[in-house]
Amino acid sequence: MNAPRLDADARGVYLITVTPFTDGGALDLASTDRMVDFCLEQGVTGLTVLGIMGEAPKLTAEEARTFVRQVLARAGGRVPVVVGVSSPGFAQMRELADSVMALGASGVMVAPPATVRTDDQITAYFQMVSETLGPEVPWALQDHPVATGVQMTAGVIVRILRDNPSCVMLKHEDCPGLAKLSAIRAASERGEVRRVSVLCGNGGGLFLPEELSRGADGAMTGFAYPEMMVGVCRAHAAGDIERAHDLFDAYLPLARYEQQPGIGLAVRKHLLAQRGVIASSFARRPTPKLSAADVADIERLVARQTRRLVELG
Repeated sequence: MNAPRLDADARGVYLITVTPFTDGGALDLASTDRMVDFCLEQGVTGLTVLGIMGEAPKLTAEEARTFVRQVLARAGGRVPVVVGVSSPGFAQMRELADSVMALGASGVMVAPPATVRTDDQITAYFQMVSETLGPEVPWALQDHPVATGVQMTAGVIVRILRDNPSCVMLKHEDCPGLAKLSAIRAASERGEVRRVSVLCGNGGGLFLPEELSRGADGAMTGFAYPEMMVGVCRAHAAGDIERAHDLFDAYLPLARYEQQPGIGLAVRKHLLAQRGVIASSFARRPTPKLSAADVADIERLVARQTRRLVELG
């Protein structure tokens, strides 16, 4: 059974998953099944695969399709699955998008290439994205300037949303980006553009409580403890803002550690392996390995987090 298509009402936590490998570097499909089960047990609303932290550029085209097929089969339509299809060329993008949508994906996600710089170039690029994907494929706009090098102002994003009805979601990852988020929500409130789902992607939800207060509908990012983001979103939606902040604070030191440039993926995979979610912490090159001192840091942070959660109740 396929999950419903992605739409502008999407909310909650769409967890960006890692790609599990064996110690030898092959796809680990058994761990993929455990990972999907784990995410659903923690209460995520959806899954996002083939993102940057999912090591998408390190997979062959066939590996990417195999991994997506496995995730979709295990999810069994219980939650939406969004697939990253950003590609150097539109032929590759169309091929991958058609493939994953045929397999049962709910939608796709596209980031701008580093080659677009001016506002007109950016908006023209995403018009071509819509034409390439076709009107029946809902897509999410990924705004991640740290990774892409492309700066999209709130005004440019509003233009993209206005010109492309099949764009139903913004993955907001600009940092600092709270003012941009507020500006986009204000534009929809004034009727300048339709309201779309905004899910925040700043690593591990590092600004999640504030982003929810600015009008975000949830998170689309990764963290070895997705239950934190699920709990924060639920508390915030229930109006218990202080509870949302308290829960976030309990996990913040470990989330911060996991978001270090360079070793963040290694930290996340180490934690997931420690939690029994994946069998191996192997990450494909280029990714640095954790040192003994890194592992000691992580163990200390996990122990402190456990104590804070007991105190929080």
